[in-house]
Amino acid sequence: MVIIPARGGSKGVPGKNIKSLAGKPLICYTIDVARGIAADKDICVTTDSDEIIKVVSDYGLDVPFKRPEFLATDQSGSYEVLLHAVDHYRSMGENYDSIVLLQPTSPFRNKTHVEGAMSLFSLEIDMVVSVYKSELNPYYNLFEEENGFLTQSKKSTFAYRQECPDIYAYNGAVYVINIASLLQGPLSGFKKVKKYVMDEISSTDIDTMLDWDWAEFIIEKYNLKTTA
Repeated sequence: MVIIPARGGSKGVPGKNIKSLAGKPLICYTIDVARGIAADKDICVTTDSDEIIKVVSDYGLDVPFKRPEFLATDQSGSYEVLLHAVDHYRSMGENYDSIVLLQPTSPFRNKTHVEGAMSLFSLEIDMVVSVYKSELNPYYNLFEEENGFLTQSKKSTFAYRQECPDIYAYNGAVYVINIASLLQGPLSGFKKVKKYVMDEISSTDIDTMLDWDWAEFIIEKYNLKTTA
């Protein structure tokens, strides 16, 4: 089961999910990838927006329901949105073991990335999540304020960044989630999580206008083919 969450109210980039990027609505990049790994009947776009529903429907994908208003606020969490979608399909007799969560803000994530993450998943773990290797490191160049002064986030004696353990950051592109684990609690409480590493460009996540400008630059600079 693939879930694509697409709330209508975006403040960083108004209308972001259906805004045209290189001639195609942003959400359609993710639909293309989803169709590369699943049949349309197993793809769920969950949204509160009539405009998003229209764009997705015009792209040939049925939207199974309109997300209720209580799951469409700034305070609505992804956990409740995922549970709502799972409950909807269970009420129709569809009982999936796992969710592939694809956020529509990752236009450079492709089918190969998703299949790579899926290959690491088993029902013995909670989740596989896509990450990128961070240049920021709590052992070297990340600091916290303590008593008015900056102190290193993790005390260490490393003299060079290259000596520090590798640090990974979630990039928001791919989550492969064990539904049994999800029913026990939110993703933040998962203990058995494996990483799937992606490169920096593929990890682009659009949240602000600067991110949007960066994505347009990447497409133009590298003639990037933003397809599944």
